[in-house]
Amino acid sequence: MKHAEVCIQEADFDLGAEVRDLRQSLRDVGAVVAFLGTVRDQVHASGASDGLQGLVLEHYPGMTEAAIQHMIAQARQRFDIKAVRVIHRVGSLSVQDQIVMVAVASAHRGQAFSACEYLMDYLKTEAPFWKKEMTPQGGQWVDAKESDDRAAQRWGLKGQGHKSNA
Repeated sequence: MKHAEVCIQEADFDLGAEVRDLRQSLRDVGAVVAFLGTVRDQVHASGASDGLQGLVLEHYPGMTEAAIQHMIAQARQRFDIKAVRVIHRVGSLSVQDQIVMVAVASAHRGQAFSACEYLMDYLKTEAPFWKKEMTPQGGQWVDAKESDDRAAQRWGLKGQGHKSNA
C-alpha cells in the first residue's frame, strides 16, 4: 500500500513497515536512510533531569503538510533521491514516544544521508509546529535551540529559532 510522502498524525507508526512501504516498488535504490526521533527527558551533563513528563505538539492542518511537501521538493532539487516519507506526530506525547520519522531512498548512501539530515534540520527549525514541554511545574512553549539553528543555516535555511518545534 502506497502512503503519502507527508503524514501529520496523532497515532504512533511502525518504522519497519514504513521503510518497507517506501522501498516496495523501487528497484534502483541502493540506500535507505531513516531517522527516528523520540521524546526524551531533558537530562543534563550532571545527570540531573528537568522532569519532563511529555510534550504537546500543535500545527495548522493543511499548512504544515504543504510546507513540508515544499521542503521535500527542495530536497529533490538538491539531492538525487528516489523516495521520501515524513511522519510527524502531534497531540500529547510521553517521554520515549516516537515523534518523527524521516526516511529517504536513493541510489547512493551519501545522497540519502544528506537529504535525510537536510529534511530533519528543516523540521527542527522551519516547519510550522509548536511544542509545549510539560513538567511538574506546568507547561512552557519552547523555541528552536541555537544548535538546531546553526545546523539549518549550513543548508541556507533560516534557522533563527522563530518558532517552537519538534
